Amino acid sequence: MSELVRPRHPGRGRAQHRFVPKGRQVSPKTVSEVKSIIGHLPVRRDLLIEYLHTLQDHYGSLHSDDLAALAQVMRLPLAEVYETATFYAHFTIIAEDENPPPPITVRVCDSLTCEMFGAQQLLADLQEEMGPRVRILRAPCMGRCAAAPTVEVGHNHIDHATLNSVVSAVESRDISPTIPSYQNLDAYRFEGGYRLLQNCYSGKRTQEELVALLQDSPLRGMGGAGFPTGLKWKIVRDYKGPRLMAVNADEGEPGTFKDRYYLEREPHRFLEGVLIAAWVVEAETVYIYLRDEYPAAREILLTELALVQEAGLYGNTKVELRRGAGAYICGEESSMIESIEGKRGLPRHRPPYVAEKGIFDRPTLVQNVETLYWIRDIVEKGSDWFASHGRNGGKGLRSYSVSGRVNEPGVKVAPAGITVRELIDEFSGGMLPGHEFSAYLPGGASGGILPASMDNLPLDFGQLEKYGCFVGSHAVVILSDQDSTRQAALNLMRFFEDESCGQCTPCRVGTEKAVKLMERNQWDEAVLTDIGNAMMDASICGLGQAAANPLFSVIKYFQEEKKCHAQ
Repeated sequence: MSELVRPRHPGRGRAQHRFVPKGRQVSPKTVSEVKSIIGHLPVRRDLLIEYLHTLQDHYGSLHSDDLAALAQVMRLPLAEVYETATFYAHFTIIAEDENPPPPITVRVCDSLTCEMFGAQQLLADLQEEMGPRVRILRAPCMGRCAAAPTVEVGHNHIDHATLNSVVSAVESRDISPTIPSYQNLDAYRFEGGYRLLQNCYSGKRTQEELVALLQDSPLRGMGGAGFPTGLKWKIVRDYKGPRLMAVNADEGEPGTFKDRYYLEREPHRFLEGVLIAAWVVEAETVYIYLRDEYPAAREILLTELALVQEAGLYGNTKVELRRGAGAYICGEESSMIESIEGKRGLPRHRPPYVAEKGIFDRPTLVQNVETLYWIRDIVEKGSDWFASHGRNGGKGLRSYSVSGRVNEPGVKVAPAGITVRELIDEFSGGMLPGHEFSAYLPGGASGGILPASMDNLPLDFGQLEKYGCFVGSHAVVILSDQDSTRQAALNLMRFFEDESCGQCTPCRVGTEKAVKLMERNQWDEAVLTDIGNAMMDASICGLGQAAANPLFSVIKYFQEEKKCHAQ
């Protein structure tokens, strides 16, 4: 029989080959290899990003054939696998005609604090010194701003990086994360840890009691929005189950590193807070979404979560640790939920809010690491104890991530409502020698920039909005007379341009156009203001809505600096 099928009507159509499947064909061997590599995980749609991580960990990159095999294993359209893999910066996809990248990748952080301490020069020096031997990339904030500049060699972070220290790590192939000393399960239980959780399980504490106690306390969400914690618990509980919970450990805001601080030092105080919150809202599963830039924290959590489960402390809840893949937008709660479901991290339109329809459209409690860290202390010591801390009208304790031109940068546990001047002088050892305080970011990249003359404002929720700023995740970056606020604002706008998910036009186009205009010696303030207002008014999520805050701050508060640049 002929291998050709004649057209049904003479002169119409073309002859077609029989038995030739459509689409990319994958060899059975490749499919078998992919199955073997991801075999320790169940085949579930929401685990797509975990599969991509597992394949890249194994091969060093993602080959197009392996993606096609993964699509076949998961019974997904290949386009769906590709669009997810290409969305995240940490996945490297190799086409059929491409060579794989060098075995070692070096990422140089170029976010604001690292740039202030010489990251751009370090990047240029590394490219000249190491050439094609390694893959050298610029990267956004790695959450190590107190040790700027930071470079990641493989998964090994080099703090206060120099050309020599990075070259040494590459040549010695020192690419594994350094695990810091931390409080393990035995040490935590020795000091009374998990006793409160067990009292919850045994009925000595009730869910209603804890909700009421948290509602009486000033504890808020510490990821940036500042929503009252007790009220959030009550709202989620009021929705019909089954319910789920997500922990947002994807702090990617430049200048923010407090969550990493707690995860790498006291993981169990955080985990007890996780399990108490899950018990209160009766969450069937908790998803801890951890940014990929925190490999040491991931190793700690993998080890300690297994021990917690073995000790029978999960109760009726399952806990899954999920890895981000280099997307700042996934710090936005609905984007994080999309990523947990194995998809691109595109923000959702709201309403409905995630408390009602979150992960898999179920009612979902979303909490930040620091918020959960305080749960045990507040319940054991009382809401009045927590509220007794504070200055200038603030209530409670806050973890301020302090970086920049101070003698002692780091995480500072300080009273809510403290001023930046108090934070510098009392908690951060004053300014660096030879530097005069000139400006500060009160809330990370999106929180705006204020002049040193406004150093008496309380760094707390609701106190800075009238000045066009906000405290957000309490990331405070200190600038001196040797820094340019124009250049700082440009650095931040470039960050937003890179990290925009591209879903909405105001953010996608606005950040790009703003960068081009801000790179000029003289700013067209009228056009920049129009662009900033369009982003603020029409962007889907907080990234685009807040991206222009540093720009507006420079226009409003730093006229003298603008004149100097224009001359």
